[in-house]
This record gives sequence, structure tokens and C-alpha cells, in this order.
Amino acid sequence: MPRAKGGPKTRHRRKARLKMAKGYFGAKSKLFRTATEAVDKSLLYAYRDRRNKKRAFRRLWITRISAAVRNHGMTYSRFMEALSKAGIRLNRKVLAELAAHDPSGFSQIVQSVQPEKESAS
Repeated sequence: MPRAKGGPKTRHRRKARLKMAKGYFGAKSKLFRTATEAVDKSLLYAYRDRRNKKRAFRRLWITRISAAVRNHGMTYSRFMEALSKAGIRLNRKVLAELAAHDPSGFSQIVQSVQPEKESAS
């Protein structure tokens, strides 16, 4: 049986892999073996970073909420605890959006959950 070297299947597989490597620098976009290595690695990074993106955004939202709440004399953890006790079910994404783009609305939420200060007289 003759050796199959570059039939339609092989050519299709190689073309597909090189197409995925389009735009890579130098040999990574031209040579099949280096393109394969680069594409495999980039697919791994993409898989990993789809998960890391969720963590990064959550950290960003918490930072934004914390900064906005500190302007009202509260800490982030006390604010989140007060929200849950008050039964206000807004997620961190929405709260961060309010803090950044609607400060008056956010301050109303903070004031609705803030405990009344006792007078020291």
C-alpha cells in the first residue's frame, strides 16, 4: 500500500490549522509545526482566561462598590451584610454599575440600609 503524504484530508487539516494561526508573528503563521504549537497554546490560554475573566470582573465590581460605599462612611462587608438583611437582592455587577454611573441612586440604596447613628449626648 502506498504511503499517503498530502491527500485532501491532510491538506484540509493543515490549512485549517494555519488559518487559525493567521496573524501570528513570523514562522508561527507560516510553518505547520510551529503554527500547531502556537495554536494549541493559545487555545489553552483562551480556555483558562475565560474562567479568569469572571474572577477579574468580580474583583473589579467589589473594588468599585467598596470605593463608593466608603464615601458614605461604611465598609464593603457591612454594606453587603446590610443589603442581605434588608432583602435587597442586587448583584455586584448592578451595584458597581450604579456606583459608577448613578451616584445619587447608589447613595439612596446606601442610606436605605445604613443603621441609624445613635447620638452621643
